[in-house]
Amino acid sequence: MSQKAKPTIHDSWYKGHPLVWFLSPFSLLFFVVSALRRLFFKIGLKRVHSVNVPVIVVGNITVGGNGKTPVVLALAEYYSRLGVKVGILSRGYGGNASIYPRVVSATDNAEEVGDEPLLLATRSKCSVVIDPIRARGASYLAETLQCELIICDDGLQHYALHRDVEVVVMDNRKVGSGFLLPMGPLREGMWRLSHVDAIIHNSDTMPTFDNAVAPQFLMSLAASEFVSLVDSSRTASVESINEQPCKALAGIGSPQRFFNQLTKMGITLNDEVALPDHHAFSEKDIPSGRVLMTEKDAVKARKLAHEDCWYLPVSATISSDFYNLINAKLVKRGLAIEQDQ
Repeated sequence: MSQKAKPTIHDSWYKGHPLVWFLSPFSLLFFVVSALRRLFFKIGLKRVHSVNVPVIVVGNITVGGNGKTPVVLALAEYYSRLGVKVGILSRGYGGNASIYPRVVSATDNAEEVGDEPLLLATRSKCSVVIDPIRARGASYLAETLQCELIICDDGLQHYALHRDVEVVVMDNRKVGSGFLLPMGPLREGMWRLSHVDAIIHNSDTMPTFDNAVAPQFLMSLAASEFVSLVDSSRTASVESINEQPCKALAGIGSPQRFFNQLTKMGITLNDEVALPDHHAFSEKDIPSGRVLMTEKDAVKARKLAHEDCWYLPVSATISSDFYNLINAKLVKRGLAIEQDQ
């Protein structure tokens, strides 16, 4: 019998538990500091660094993961297919590299470069650079690696880097309680959604907002076969995976989203283990028997995996209207784009 993931303290906080009101003075302070910071960039007291190629920022206005990585991969694949040399920039959260900017390769360790950058380097085949100082990393991609387009994974609030296109990704949690940090999950107020260029919803249905927002698009995540953590040449269909009792684990922003996806695919889950986002895996985290996990978790757990550990690669599908909107903005910036056939 399936053991569903239990609601956590994080879930209660995200939804706005009454106790979060004790944090209201700190949210007010956060609001004031954030507003002043934006003002300083706007009037020139803080420098905004520009590079000589277009920059797309894919981020969110809430804390936690909600599907940015598939969007970054989809954009990288789309523009690479059009003949554009794409570079991907990430802060490298969760890694401990000692030298920046750092080029990420598929053979690196997630402990050093971070799980998401390693996944991006493995899947995209593009140049991936990590640097906590994003302006410096962007310059390296543009000037040293000669990239023609930079896609920044996260960094919507990193105003020190000029951007030409801003894309916000949201999941079915939307903005949670609607409170600013630390009362709630918002990094910026709802007003920000009307100032970006597009909103991608990692959801089955298009949500509605009371306030004006940027053009909205739905994203669907397509998955086909499972891949072995021990030997990536081994794949398994849903039918063959279902022949044995399955345990699912996920260390992403919304683990339940992964569990729901498996259920919709027809997988019968005997257990669901929700772990914190960017969780550092140890041997005790990997149960015996058939284990299913996300690709993001797989890059960290590969060395600890046994023969019956499998991950599920997913690819984002987004309306062509979204790409047309982004194309128009990039062409104005001077990027030569041949229309996709």
